[in-house]
Amino acid sequence: MKPVNTEASSAGPSGNPDLAIDIDRLLQRLADLAAIGCIEGTEGCARLALTDEDKRGRDLVVAAMKDLDLEITTDGIGNVVGVMAGQIDGPPVMCGSHIDTVRTGGRYDGNLGVLAGLEIIEVLKAAGVTPYRPLAVAFFTDEEGARFAPDMLGSLVYVGGMPLEEALEIEGIDGPTVGAELERIGYAGSSPLPAAAPAAFVELHVEQGPVLEAEGITIGAVESVQGISWQEVTVTGQSNHAGTTPMALRKDPGYVAAACANFARELALELGAPQVATVGRLELHPNLVNVVPASATFTVDLRNTDEATLQDAERRFADFLEATAEAEHCTFETRELARFEPVLFDKRVVDLVADTADALGHSVKRMPSGAGHDAQMLARVCPTAMVFTPSRDGISHNPAEYTAPADLEAGANVMLHTMLALAAEDTDGIIG
Repeated sequence: MKPVNTEASSAGPSGNPDLAIDIDRLLQRLADLAAIGCIEGTEGCARLALTDEDKRGRDLVVAAMKDLDLEITTDGIGNVVGVMAGQIDGPPVMCGSHIDTVRTGGRYDGNLGVLAGLEIIEVLKAAGVTPYRPLAVAFFTDEEGARFAPDMLGSLVYVGGMPLEEALEIEGIDGPTVGAELERIGYAGSSPLPAAAPAAFVELHVEQGPVLEAEGITIGAVESVQGISWQEVTVTGQSNHAGTTPMALRKDPGYVAAACANFARELALELGAPQVATVGRLELHPNLVNVVPASATFTVDLRNTDEATLQDAERRFADFLEATAEAEHCTFETRELARFEPVLFDKRVVDLVADTADALGHSVKRMPSGAGHDAQMLARVCPTAMVFTPSRDGISHNPAEYTAPADLEAGANVMLHTMLALAAEDTDGIIG
């Protein structure tokens, strides 16, 4: 294989101006993975983490890694990494994301960042190009957090943010633990954790928001990720007859939950963008039309790019919950599901993404991410940034999720040349 020409940067974004991904091959990879756990009548898919569908998806991606002769490792939380050798040994320049989905997922969220990584390596091998540093493609376990909280679980353990032993004991919404399910599907690996840090990390992802499409921009150079606060609230009152219990004498946890949901929305509107707030799950017991509920369990998702404002939102929500429950003569308990501070990505890698997009002739916008991503965990241990592509109508976590092939192609080519530029570094430049 021929080495990367690190002296020819003027010839193109990475010194290899003719290299480009095969969009038809990438689209086929996306379709093949989406067929696993497909939601009938849609183009969406459901592969909750560590389910049988997730195992089948993992097997498909690992088979592709083997076809590319990558060195494959699996660690104790089920993260899988495939490495293409470089001209030198040492930490690789890594890309990747996740292949688990929410229960009503699309075919691009997470999957694009993994499958585009495989496409990039196939392009390099076909062209006979050996990067100076090794390249790696990874998929991380339970990024969505839809079955096991918190989200970004695999990458969190990968960087040492949670002990493996603690993660393996997490119970899913359907009962089994992470550890038991990893063993069951055959992905409880032995590669050590925390893992050795990559030289750099780049994640390609659909935006999952409306900004790029609305502004007619092709590439987002992601500068930061919003802080995330997830908690579960259980309010306990007194079950009673809906027709005979006077309003003034009720102890109604359903009312407390509804008031809290309304307050969360009003709080987000008062604080203004980029603050958001969501009550995404609400369960009443006994959940009968003519019975005042005995209990209400609901989740609250608060996000902001500013840590101080996020903390203010948390305090104000907590105060409202306490006052409302007390006034209704109910008790409550809260449980933290996830809490991550806002993350700033490495400026030099963000600049490289933006410059690469510009060199390839694409419009580019520097922007934050409103969703959480594995990249925010990798940013703890190595220079990191993200590449966004537009999402039609801003829709994600939905079978209707769609990104046009031309935008997928543009994003994958930006990641290709960004990774090659990072892999060509032989000093303490971008890789520090």
